[in-house]
Amino acid sequence: MRTEFTPKQLENPATARANEILRACVHCGFCTATCPTYQVLGDELDSPRGRIYLIKDMLENERQPDAKTVGHIDRCLSCLACMTTCPSGVHYMHLVDHARAYIEERYKRPFSDRALRWILARILPYPTRFRLALLGAKIARPFAWAMPDARLRAMIAMAPKHIPPVSRNDDPQRFAPQAPRKMRVALMTGCAQKALNTDINDATIRLLTRLGCEVVVAKGAGCCGALTHHMGKEKESHAAARANIEAWDAEIAAGGLDAIVINTSGCGTTVKDYGHMFRNSDIAEKAKRISALAKDVSEVLIDLDLPEGGAAPMQVAYHAACSLQHGQQIKSHPKTLLARAGFTVLEPADSHLCCGSAGTYNLMQPEISAKLKARKLATLGALKPDVIAAGNIGCMMQLGADAGVPVVHTVELLDWATGGPKPPAMSADPVSSQPVPILR
Repeated sequence: MRTEFTPKQLENPATARANEILRACVHCGFCTATCPTYQVLGDELDSPRGRIYLIKDMLENERQPDAKTVGHIDRCLSCLACMTTCPSGVHYMHLVDHARAYIEERYKRPFSDRALRWILARILPYPTRFRLALLGAKIARPFAWAMPDARLRAMIAMAPKHIPPVSRNDDPQRFAPQAPRKMRVALMTGCAQKALNTDINDATIRLLTRLGCEVVVAKGAGCCGALTHHMGKEKESHAAARANIEAWDAEIAAGGLDAIVINTSGCGTTVKDYGHMFRNSDIAEKAKRISALAKDVSEVLIDLDLPEGGAAPMQVAYHAACSLQHGQQIKSHPKTLLARAGFTVLEPADSHLCCGSAGTYNLMQPEISAKLKARKLATLGALKPDVIAAGNIGCMMQLGADAGVPVVHTVELLDWATGGPKPPAMSADPVSSQPVPILR
């Protein structure tokens, strides 16, 4: 793609990066075939190629964003299926992230949009606030029909029927390996996940320590910054990311780390990009080091001696989170691990398409999200599985209420197959069957 940025414009590192990405695009349109919003809406401007044209025009001309351009960019899921499909290596993620930051700085949204985005940015990354909000949503559920805004109804509907008890395993501490030590790893416990589902981190710690990992929950680590990053709120997202970098760098100095384990793939995609986010900052080298250590939990488990067999005879439908298969290009590890544990692994049709969760997308674009959710549930349901496994809390929340079968994290099944408790979501009473916290 030909671009016409001025030398002065290219002095801005973000603009220079956008220019590189735009020039890589050859207009082939392969991305439209795998873009979920184009599949649903059929509008070229709601495809990656269409958005690239809009972004190019906006950035080149330093144009004030208009409602039409903002609307099309807002409707992007950032599922990154286009990056998997693109034969030219167009790094769409960096381009759309820059466009969102540009819009956030220059465009005044309608009051209702500003209010919603402000609320989400100040609740979701903070587990205690999020828990209180979930309680409020649970109380408001019987009155959701009266809400005038579909986005408010979506927020209420997202709240789980059972709000899990707080897990002390999320506090900063060290967990000793239960077998000869092979690795020392830091576990990212996240933010929203700590409010929505505490079973995932508990199962991850049990599984890793059982396989010979010393697991550290670092003091000062928290939200990865993805939720605000995808809203274009760079100041807030970079503050969260910087806190993580400093916390994990302190652990490297204290005892060394072989990996930073992340069991929420949306967070993993962001942490692996810290090196790019801070490439021109005072912590560039630290950020680069942290990104190099960041691993999805499946990447770590694939190199450990996971026992074969042990699983109950069960048909597991594997849902591939976009942030894992497209954002991190991890496609086979979770399926390989589940099969090694003894589960029968099934894969739905169109597994490359998004379920519609995409961070806060299901709250801000509920109509499109609902259509994508229905498509995904139909393909998963056609497999007639006993359980659905996924590697991202957002996907689990999106699919769980209407799947008809339990939706659990991959590590919960692997933990169960290797001696841990049955995943609570598969039990009759998911609250009372919470696993006992690990002794330390």
